[in-house]
Order: sequence, then structure tokens, then C-alpha cells
Amino acid sequence: MKKTALITVQDVPVTVMHVDQSDYISLTDMAKARTDSARAADVIKNWLRARSTLEFLGTWEIMYNPAFKVVEFDHFKSEAGLHTFTLSAKEWIERTNAIGIYVQAGRYGGTYAHKDIAFEFGSAISPVFKLYLLKEYQRLKDEENDRLKLEWSAKRFLSKSNYIIHTDAVKNYVLPKRNYKKDMEWLAYADEADLLNVVLFGCTARAWREANPELAKHSNIRDYASIPELTVLSNLETHNAELIKQGYSKEERFTMLQQIAQYQLRVLAEAEQIKQLPDQTENQ
Repeated sequence: MKKTALITVQDVPVTVMHVDQSDYISLTDMAKARTDSARAADVIKNWLRARSTLEFLGTWEIMYNPAFKVVEFDHFKSEAGLHTFTLSAKEWIERTNAIGIYVQAGRYGGTYAHKDIAFEFGSAISPVFKLYLLKEYQRLKDEENDRLKLEWSAKRFLSKSNYIIHTDAVKNYVLPKRNYKKDMEWLAYADEADLLNVVLFGCTARAWREANPELAKHSNIRDYASIPELTVLSNLETHNAELIKQGYSKEERFTMLQQIAQYQLRVLAEAEQIKQLPDQTENQ
């Protein structure tokens, strides 16, 4: 899934695309720092035809791309420097099976390069431009890290926000009906927590720990849930507390909570799909 962000480098808007856990930066946008939009492709072509560029690109592909066609790369390198030699990004990709550069059509269209390659292109445009590019890119990553920290905190809050309500309901409405010894109260709490785990995740916390022993040393199943799942989990804890108060059996609650979880997850998924649809007004 591709996600886009926009940074401004010396008054030039530059698109950053997150693809397969890596950031790709628009060379087309960067080229506009040197020329107008109509000639941005020419700037990229002129950069690609240089021997130093090809050596850099080829070395990067050899390091990170097992499917890179080295023979085709050697052919391009042998022609580099000739007055008749020209090379487009599309031709480089198709002939060598390169992954460091890709061309995208439509919205956010243009030529994109992995950040390592984009920074090298920035040097060709202007060392000063590259420095500002590095600065703005780092600022973007710092902001993203801050958001991730906030999201993690939100996830932990959601998983715990209603727990005190839930455990209070268990203590007052389940334990008195059972003959557990006082030092076995934890078992009732664990049973109720696992009821929700099975409803939402399809397995108990113990089963997850046994399947993920290394992760279980530092985290639990709920740490790896999505925001929609933890939102539903928070709601389920409240629903379960009320159902316990109303005297429903564990089997009855399990069935009702399953229906609630399925419905809420479907609603949240549909809402996310609607949010990701392109704004129709942009094309009008």
C-alpha cells in the first residue's frame, strides 16, 4: 500500500511515497528546482546518461535487488559518455529490472527514486538543494515517529481504558457465583479477558504466547492489534461488563459479543475505505 507525504524544499513541493517499507522521493518534483515542469523529464534523462550516475544506480541495485540484470547494466555503462547515448527512467527499469526507480502515472505521477538515489540526484541538482532536502526529509521522519509514538500510546490507552470497569464487573458479578478460593481470583479475570481475546482475535492469550515466544517476552497479543481492533475491544469490554450485570451466561455473552465485534469491525473497515477514496471534487 502506497502512502504519500509532501515536503517543501526551497519553496519546491516534493512528494514522498512510502512503498513496501521504503521511502521513494519524486525526482520529477525535485527537477522543478532546476527547470520548469515541462522540462523536468529532460533533467532526469540527462542525469541518467552520465557514467557516474549509472555506476551509482547499478551498485545500488546489485546491493538490494537480486533480480537485477547485470548484463544489461554493463551494456548501458559501456555506452555512457557517447554523444548518441540517451536513457529514460522507463527504459532503465524495463531493461535491467531495476527497483530503485519507478515511474508512476496518474495522480502523484512522475519518476520516483529510493531515498538513497534521490539524495544522489539532489547532489546533481545542487548541493545546497540536497542539504535542504535532507533537512526536510528528516523533519518528516521525526513527525512520523512522533505520530507512531502517539498511536502506540493511544492503542495502549484503548486496551486499558475500560479494563477497570470490566474487572469490577467480573469481581462483583462473577466471583460471588463461583467457589474459587481467594488466591484464584486471577483465574476469573483471565477467563473473561480470554473470552474477549477469542471473540476478537480468535485465540487465547496463552495460545498467542506459545506461538510467539520471543514477542511474548516483551509484549502481548493486544500490542499487535490494529487501531480498529482495539477500538472494538474497548467497546466489547463495556458491553461485556453490562451483560455480566444482566446475568447472561458466558456462552450467551460469547455469541452476542461475536456479533457486536463483527458488525463494528465491518463498519470501521467501510469507513476506512470511504476515507481512502479520491476526492471527486478534484476532478470536477
